[in-house]
Amino acid sequence: MNAALLIIALAVVVALGLGLKARSGHDMDMEQWSVGKRGFGTLLVFLLMAGEIYTTFTFLGGSGWAYGKGGPTYYILCYLTLIYVISYWILPPAWRFAKERNLFSQPDYFAARYDSKSLGILVALVGIVALVPYMVLQLKGLGIIVATASYGAISPTLAIWIGAAVLTVYVMVSGVRGSAWTAVLKDFMILFVVIFLGVYLPYHYYGGIGEMFTAIDQAKPGFLALPDRGQSATWFASTTLLTALGGWMFPHIFASIYTASDARTFRRNAVFLPLYQLMLLFVFFAGFAAVLQVPGLTGPDVDLSLFKIALQTFPPWFVGIIGATGVLTALVPGSMILIAGSTLIAQNLYRPLARNATDATTGRLAKGIAPILALACVGFTLYGGETIVQLLLIGYAVVTQLFPAFFFSLLPRNPLTRAGAMAGILAGVAAVAVTVVGGYTLAKLFPGLPGPVQDLNIGVVALALNLAVAFAVSLAGGGARRTALP
Repeated sequence: MNAALLIIALAVVVALGLGLKARSGHDMDMEQWSVGKRGFGTLLVFLLMAGEIYTTFTFLGGSGWAYGKGGPTYYILCYLTLIYVISYWILPPAWRFAKERNLFSQPDYFAARYDSKSLGILVALVGIVALVPYMVLQLKGLGIIVATASYGAISPTLAIWIGAAVLTVYVMVSGVRGSAWTAVLKDFMILFVVIFLGVYLPYHYYGGIGEMFTAIDQAKPGFLALPDRGQSATWFASTTLLTALGGWMFPHIFASIYTASDARTFRRNAVFLPLYQLMLLFVFFAGFAAVLQVPGLTGPDVDLSLFKIALQTFPPWFVGIIGATGVLTALVPGSMILIAGSTLIAQNLYRPLARNATDATTGRLAKGIAPILALACVGFTLYGGETIVQLLLIGYAVVTQLFPAFFFSLLPRNPLTRAGAMAGILAGVAAVAVTVVGGYTLAKLFPGLPGPVQDLNIGVVALALNLAVAFAVSLAGGGARRTALP
């Protein structure tokens, strides 16, 4: 066993140990397992939220986008910052509502706000559709990290199976409390690794960060700017808006709202979490450093850029530290995804149909579903091919369709009816499915539109349709309006 693989294995063992330690002294009932008994303070909620955002997509995809896309990469920094700014206003009232009604999942919230079990089931289905590709992304990233950092000693397929098994045991044993504890270790490691790579690599290969950008601009003129068409300024703005609004709509991220012990926790975190996103700059710097040092990566291989330059720069033991950090960026959000997905199925698909189901029965079912869901995600990971990236983009566009119904539910007088909310979500999701699966863009659908308009993210167009349908149906008088809590 080489040094890198030994360090990665040690990180996995430590994470499992933290999971076992986290559950010590706690009865893992449904509330404890899924939302940590609603007792997390500011620091744990901070780390849990950051842990859900800093995934393998950020670790590999952020550096890979810098390597392959250049200037458009900075939309990631913008939308993640806006997610936390938005949280200052929307999360406290959502937490208060959920706390008073002892809610466990995202669909619980919608069903209670609109007094509609049907809406809860619809939101659960939308959430599951979005969660599967998100989980597949974590497993794919895990396979890349372990295979590359172990110098090929473990294949990506074996790494995916091992990762899924570890995730399943971890989740069934410790629940969300273990995710929060592991997030502490992960955040300390990622702070060290990312900042070190983002500073060392530009200075080692170019003599400085400014010198690196000068060299890239000379070798690839225009690479560091937004293009005039395609991923243009219009694309940048619309994609940032879409992903910022949809950021809290993923079920596993929404569920983190329930873990806090106090509504003020979210406002404290909203002050500091945007600053925390500055770490992303160092991820980008590492990717940019690889542009001229590891040339020729294309397609999915651009996600290897960070590890390719690390392999040719550092000794195996340090590559192992980078790999261990990457594994933890998959373990924390992956565990949250499994918990959220299992809870959705047990709490919001099974329980409405089984009227005599108790909290204890539902909790046992949720834990039993976790390995089945993990196995399904392994299947998609191994046999889904490159369409997973497309599915992930669909997933983001899909969950954003929940935002209008969520946002208007926070107002003193909700203008949407339950029928309007459901119709809007269905219209938006259908628009995303038809346009993205069919490969349609605004340029294809409306070739006569001005160039900048054609570059709009199609998810924003679906969101506009969602709003139009929701208001039209609500004005027509279908379903009772729900009044938000003060």
